[in-house]
Amino acid sequence: GGLPPGDPGRCDTMLRVDLFERLTAPPGRSLRLDPDAADLDAECAAMARELDPPMDLVLLGIGANGHVALNEPGEPGHGVRRVALAPSTGDGAVGYGASERPTWGLTLGLDSILAAREVWLLVNGAHKADILARALEGPVDLTVPASRLREHPRLTVLVDEDAASALAVG
Repeated sequence: GGLPPGDPGRCDTMLRVDLFERLTAPPGRSLRLDPDAADLDAECAAMARELDPPMDLVLLGIGANGHVALNEPGEPGHGVRRVALAPSTGDGAVGYGASERPTWGLTLGLDSILAAREVWLLVNGAHKADILARALEGPVDLTVPASRLREHPRLTVLVDEDAASALAVG
């Protein structure tokens, strides 16, 4: 299943605690999918309407398997939708403090992400070094969805030294 509201492993909880609560001024507007909505199809359709015009900024992390925004390896990543999570993604949520291992989530497709004016990818820790190198220096394909971010003309990648340790550039 999904995670309950306020669970530390939920993306919206992490974003609130790790970013929004630390800002001196909140963003003018932020969009979020509500996985607790009574009608998930309607929730996804409403978000799809919000994405026209496209977002100004998308802020992302990268999963251990190269997923971004729950767009898992091998999926085409189109549209706003409910997705089944790869086992490693569920395990990652538990690693971030989730009360249980989630099996699904709501996400924006890579097409919506790539339509944004600007994309920021934030990566930290040695445990993300190899997948970051694959995303930035390997082939651009769906085996590492984060590699598709290289197609964006205004991609900014912010990394710490540990995450950058496997990159050939430097």
